[in-house]
Amino acid sequence: MINVTCAIIYFGSKIIVTQRSKEMKLPLKWEFPGGKLEIGESEESCIKREIKEEINIKIEILSKLTNTIHDYGEFQVNLIPFIARHISGDIMLTEHHTYKLLDPAELLHLDWAEADLPIVEELLKIKL
Repeated sequence: MINVTCAIIYFGSKIIVTQRSKEMKLPLKWEFPGGKLEIGESEESCIKREIKEEINIKIEILSKLTNTIHDYGEFQVNLIPFIARHISGDIMLTEHHTYKLLDPAELLHLDWAEADLPIVEELLKIKL
């Protein structure tokens, strides 16, 4: 089981979503940005580090959503989602193909990585 953090990051009323590159597992699927939890690292430290490394911004964590466990066949993921807001930095992708800033209602129109779908659904049920 791979423990992975991800962040639903608000830029005002918009949310950033990232598209995986052609070289990554699950190529060209959409996801909330994040990455693998390292040994001895807290979930909160992990998501802040990963967001800085992957998209070059600093975030403030606002809350945590429900973890999602998904079996992709050759690997299992425990996806640990956080709601956050952008506090500084300009978006600069280091691993992903592209990104979009979307209204929450637009999220369901993307081809999501399967582990992210329950997070999208939970997000759309809550009011911030």
